[in-house]
Amino acid sequence: MSAARDLLHDYQHVIEQLTLVTGGKGVFDVVVDGETLYSKHQTGRHAEPGEVLALFRTRHADGVPVYER
Repeated sequence: MSAARDLLHDYQHVIEQLTLVTGGKGVFDVVVDGETLYSKHQTGRHAEPGEVLALFRTRHADGVPVYER
């Protein structure tokens, strides 16, 4: 669950709700506001560490500062 942990760690100040839904046969899809951000089914592989976070930053957090640590 590092994708969820990374998103919440860096963007907890802008994420109102994060829901993880399990799927059969190793499904791993990340959907934000109805847009598929990452799909293991489509790529045929697991996401690399930090990949989902980078996709989120590019598509949904442009200009949004990372939460202060």
